[in-house]
Amino acid sequence: MDKNSLLGLFLIGIVIIGYSWFTQPSADELASKAAQTDSLRTAQTEASVRAPVVNPSESDAAVAPSEMDSAQLAAFESSKLTQYGIFSAASLESDESAEYVLESDLLKIIFQQKGGQMKSLELKTFKTSKQEPLLLFDEKSDMNFRFSTTEGKLINTSDLTFTPANTPQAGDTSMVMRLRTTDPDKYLDLIYSVKKGSYEVAFEMDFHGLQQIVDTKRDDLSMIWNMTAFLKEKSMDRDRERSSVFFRYKGEDRDYLSETKDDEEELEARTNWVAFKQNFFSAVAISEEGFLKDNSGIEIRLPAEGDSVITKEYLAELTLPIEYKPEPHVGFKFYMGPNDYSILRTYENEMDRIIDLGWGIFGWMNKWLVIPIFNFLHGFISSFGIIILILTIIIKMMLFPLTYKNYLSSAKMRALKPQIDELTKKFENEKDPMKKQQATMGLYRKSGVNPMAGCLPMVVQMPILYAMFRFFPASIELRQQPFLWADDLSSFDSIASLPFSIPFYGDHVSLFTLLMAVSTIFYTQMNSSQMPANQPGMPNMKTLMYLFPVMMLFFFNSFASGLSYYYLLANLLSIGQMIVIKKYIIDDDKLLATIQENQKKPIKKSNFQKRLEDAAKQRGYKSK
Repeated sequence: MDKNSLLGLFLIGIVIIGYSWFTQPSADELASKAAQTDSLRTAQTEASVRAPVVNPSESDAAVAPSEMDSAQLAAFESSKLTQYGIFSAASLESDESAEYVLESDLLKIIFQQKGGQMKSLELKTFKTSKQEPLLLFDEKSDMNFRFSTTEGKLINTSDLTFTPANTPQAGDTSMVMRLRTTDPDKYLDLIYSVKKGSYEVAFEMDFHGLQQIVDTKRDDLSMIWNMTAFLKEKSMDRDRERSSVFFRYKGEDRDYLSETKDDEEELEARTNWVAFKQNFFSAVAISEEGFLKDNSGIEIRLPAEGDSVITKEYLAELTLPIEYKPEPHVGFKFYMGPNDYSILRTYENEMDRIIDLGWGIFGWMNKWLVIPIFNFLHGFISSFGIIILILTIIIKMMLFPLTYKNYLSSAKMRALKPQIDELTKKFENEKDPMKKQQATMGLYRKSGVNPMAGCLPMVVQMPILYAMFRFFPASIELRQQPFLWADDLSSFDSIASLPFSIPFYGDHVSLFTLLMAVSTIFYTQMNSSQMPANQPGMPNMKTLMYLFPVMMLFFFNSFASGLSYYYLLANLLSIGQMIVIKKYIIDDDKLLATIQENQKKPIKKSNFQKRLEDAAKQRGYKSK
């Protein structure tokens, strides 16, 4: 790797650090977070537009129904009838201790009577970084269905008490939560279904005998879904910066809200899916027909500054499409599981793009090169550290022709170094820098050396370098996978905790990152041993080359240890390749002899250069 290659890597580091700095919240945004802590739930309350409760008296409002006398109870029931109509029978207080469980081999869902909703959902095959059960959400989240009656009453299911129509036993695949009415033949069922080997939760809403009661002609049958996400990994910063609301308008590309600040958007078309995306897990509502655009919107909120538990707060209000079978029916499904590329791509609706594998050619490199090789190796090898080692060897072997071309260019430049030094000394006092530049380029042409030949191989390698930078932090396969001293290849490998935090570095020491930076410095030293301290047009090049590993040390300290491990291996293999090329493939003496022979030959002008000279002669002739 010559100075052009190292300059390319240095520029990549500058771009990455600049992007991180540019997208971080401003001081004003951080200061406003504390005031916005309850904004998400406030928005939910306002969206619900609950009808006022008509209490017979202020004193009665504070009395539980079981403690009321006959007159108070009659007034209380009358107020409930006024508010909820036929659904007043379900307005009694729910038993908060009552829980109903529906399980599959992958999911464990607990239901509650209030709202007939999922109280919590556990991913059974995953644990948090503290080895606790991994709950995708718990009772702090809320899923409310809202609709209108023909009498103009606005019903919120989260206000009402559901009772189970069945009690799931081991092996059962569905749970039916029923909202009863004053008429036993009229009721609303919320049906949740799971299946073995799947992270899907199918959902149905059936209105039995309610077609004359529920106003299904209006576009106000909606789901108001509020979810609070909690820290599941070691790094709160990484969890937050990779969490947001993703969505896709039907037939279009996926889109998303900001990952670094509060954001919201009104949905402008039918929406295929809305995903509450966390670092490695997502809760996604999916509709093949598409959620309606009317009164639909999404929102993301950061918690209050200093909160060490909550990562993000999500809100989606989605207007639901209705079918008639012949009674009103709503059906869609949830995906409640890991951000696993191989699973999400099977939906063929761009859900796999909630995983940040890089944009453009970088994403293609991951999808069609890195991931297939990674998955193939995983089919035979259980240790992910060994998989990364073999993956690195394969990639370095694929890039070996470019590495050879890059080193050959460096060797030619080293062979010309004495003559370049002579030109530098000759034009030391020359006031016109163009003359020195022309003399230098003339020497290159005469010697048959292209000073930019080392840049093209580096440009070709950049997509792979950046693709790996995106792949390792986003790969759930590496999550909580140990290797050597690292207990989790998807997070940093701390070997020591500091009693203080260093700006841009953190409060811990990552050994893989430290070794990667040292190997980069060593590799830089091997490449720069014959370079002059200052290159024309590139002052203090050596200083910049040694600054880059230091920048990497700071930038990668809190990144995935698998990424630092990969770059460490890549550096070691590059050093090995360089030694092999220098010792066994390229003979510097023969290369110098070839350059000297080229210098004795007359310079052959290119057709383009000839045309330029002919045009200049013609202009000179006409001017006479």
